[in-house]
Amino acid sequence: MIVTVTPNPAVDRTLAVERLTHGAVLRARTSASEPSGKGVNVALALRAHGHASRAVLPVGGVEGTRLESMLRATELDFVAVPIHGEVRSNVNIVEPDGTVTKVNELGPELSAGELRALLEASVRAAAGADWLVACGSLPAGAPATFYADLVAAGSGGSARVAVDSSGPPLIAALGARPDLIKPNAHELAEAAGRAVDTLGDALAAARRLQELGAKAVLASLGPDGAILVEGDGVVHGEAFVPDPRNTVGAGDALLAGFLAGGATGPEALREALVWSAAAVRQPGTLLRADASAGAVEVRLHDRLESGRRLRRS
Repeated sequence: MIVTVTPNPAVDRTLAVERLTHGAVLRARTSASEPSGKGVNVALALRAHGHASRAVLPVGGVEGTRLESMLRATELDFVAVPIHGEVRSNVNIVEPDGTVTKVNELGPELSAGELRALLEASVRAAAGADWLVACGSLPAGAPATFYADLVAAGSGGSARVAVDSSGPPLIAALGARPDLIKPNAHELAEAAGRAVDTLGDALAAARRLQELGAKAVLASLGPDGAILVEGDGVVHGEAFVPDPRNTVGAGDALLAGFLAGGATGPEALREALVWSAAAVRQPGTLLRADASAGAVEVRLHDRLESGRRLRRS
């Protein structure tokens, strides 16, 4: 069982347009609404592919009611923690070449009591689980130490703890020694306090985060794939996707695939890249059960091309 925690969930609205033109009136070619938030995405991807998962999230307001209804329709096992505020609604605008413009609401402010209830519900939900996975931005009102507190509380049980966040919440969580973190290139650079322009830079930044407390680092590098840093070892992997459609949710699919693949070693990284490749070839945020990476090629490298510059998606 893998339990995810999403302190700031959302309802995602994805609109496909022919071209995003500033100041123009646009007609969407297609549109869809989905339950979202990084931990929700991870749990749903796992659930869709037959892996036991449970999502813990705060729910309130009209959008919260809608989010619960959507989650029930997916048959996902979830724990809703009631709050007074309104769950946020986000908009993703997707162009034919895969370019995505995101407009994310800030979300509700959670009281100290609501945050305490969310943390306690998460620890209860993870009793007997294999992983407790804390994902995404923190809502207004939450201290930067929320994930650190969750790691500390969750580490007392059977579950290993992973964190997929950024900025001060990620940096604070490192001191609690999470079993795994999953930053992207920007988050990796921010947390390590150094530029990440090459694969060698990414490895050096990941090593720095290990020094600060992370036991393992799975860093997503966009079109350059991902690196897995465990102990003294490092593996770099790439998935070659000829026709990407939508990169929203690709990092969540990467993390879900890594956990589904055993959460350690090269084969887990390969599975992660397969899931991520499938995600960027579909129109919406969520990784569907019928999603496939098709004939996409995945390569693993146990020797890093340290001087190779990262491409920018």
